[in-house]
Amino acid sequence: MIYVNMPMLIFILAAGYLFTVYLLLALAKRTGKKGVLKSGASAIQDQHNQERGLRTKVTEVVNSQ
Repeated sequence: MIYVNMPMLIFILAAGYLFTVYLLLALAKRTGKKGVLKSGASAIQDQHNQERGLRTKVTEVVNSQ
């Protein structure tokens, strides 16, 4: 008697599982895009600033000799 509604329960649990996975993937995709854009742009800017500082120091050393 208890197992009469078992197929419906399996369907509900499977649908809930798929919906949860879908939401987590959507959240990961959204978070990943924001993180990559911000860190990528700031990393490029930091690298550019470091190269400019190094060029300035090298130029000063060369000019002082």
